[in-house]
Amino acid sequence: MLTKYIQAAMHKAKYKILSDNDTFYGEIPEFQGVWANADTLEACREELAEVLEEWILLRVSRNLPLPVVDAMELSIKEVA
Repeated sequence: MLTKYIQAAMHKAKYKILSDNDTFYGEIPEFQGVWANADTLEACREELAEVLEEWILLRVSRNLPLPVVDAMELSIKEVA
C-alpha cells in the first residue's frame, strides 16, 4: 500500500527547468514542502522521492494527516 501511495503521489509531480541556473525543480502540489532541485531530471526525481518518503514518515510519527491520492488514504489506526 505504501509503495502504491508513493508511486501515485510521484505521478502528480510537476517539474520545470530553472532559467537562472538550468537545474531541474520538482514538487508535488498536494504535499506542502515536498520539493527537490538537481542538475538532471532523473536526479531531481530521485531526490523528490526521498523527500516524499521522509515527509510521510515525519507526518506519521506525529500523527498528522496525509493527503488522499487517487482514492488511497494512509492513516494510522490505534491497536488495542
